[in-house]
Amino acid sequence: MELKTPLYDIHLQESGKIVPFGGYLLPVQYPTGVIKEHLAVRENCGLFDVSHMGVITLKGETALASLNYLLTNDFTNMDQGKVRYSLMCNVNGGCIDDLIVYKLAQDYYFLVVNASNRHKDYKHMKEHILEGTIIEDISDSVAILALQGPKAFSIISKLLPPEDIPTKNYSAIEEVYIDGMKCMISTTGYTGEEGYELYTASENAVKLWKLLRKEGSEFNLIPCGLGARDTLRLEASMPLYGHEITEEITPLEAGLGFAVKMNKEDFIGKKALLEKGEPKIKRVGLQMIDRGIMRENQDIYLNDKLIGYTTSGTHLPYLQKALAMALIDKYHSEPGTIVEVDIRGKKLKAEIIELPFYFRNK
Repeated sequence: MELKTPLYDIHLQESGKIVPFGGYLLPVQYPTGVIKEHLAVRENCGLFDVSHMGVITLKGETALASLNYLLTNDFTNMDQGKVRYSLMCNVNGGCIDDLIVYKLAQDYYFLVVNASNRHKDYKHMKEHILEGTIIEDISDSVAILALQGPKAFSIISKLLPPEDIPTKNYSAIEEVYIDGMKCMISTTGYTGEEGYELYTASENAVKLWKLLRKEGSEFNLIPCGLGARDTLRLEASMPLYGHEITEEITPLEAGLGFAVKMNKEDFIGKKALLEKGEPKIKRVGLQMIDRGIMRENQDIYLNDKLIGYTTSGTHLPYLQKALAMALIDKYHSEPGTIVEVDIRGKKLKAEIIELPFYFRNK
């Protein structure tokens, strides 16, 4: 049976179209539709309920050592108030999940994991933490709202003084108060756009949502669903668990080597990654040449030889192009290479292009 976030009734009031996702009932879109929601985030601002994400805390004198052993990134020199992306690997080097880590104190870390992986992740972490680390799944007590888009700063500035708004990317302020509600605010998101994520107690969720909607109205803020969240992350070429990364795909094959620190003493999966050596597959971008739209799990051919498959794809609203990410044979991954994608039994031409498709500073 699917769970409901604290904002479920609000989504019904906003006429959201509810679908099951990651064990929760969530809005896939609102009456505005996916395209308008997507464009709102690129041009103005969108508000997302991401309370379905899992939240796990690690505390104690060995919390840092546990974190460095569990995850691929290195957190040794991470400053308090910073946020860092990482992967968590199995012993074979495949990805159990990707997640972000907040350092709230030298002995206190706040981890945000994918909703569908929450219980699996918690079990894996609990089995492998070091003595002296206390682990807790606090997901059900936390609501998360994502305010994303170029007008996000203008909206949040109406609710917080400048000193309570983090300015650097991937940073956080643990304790701020919005209309009396204790929140944590971070410069993070999953849209490729500037914006913030707000963490608060579940009981504050409805009040915070309504307040953001009210203060954001002059900046054309609209609620956005899972559909726009997916097209935005794809346009920004961000990986999605179960697509670009899985328990069979390594972080290095997925092009996420920046978050894998092989010079660390040890982490789960390091030995397997060393044994596998240089990755033989690579994550690339594809742009349609022929008329058609690529989706996930479509075979890619070069001179009738199977060289890979698409992992995510659609027509992207802001760039106005049919694009996809794919995992292909590294030796045929040069940008400019023309390949064929099997779309419902027809081989259609596409071109390999550089990632990311969209980068907001360009």
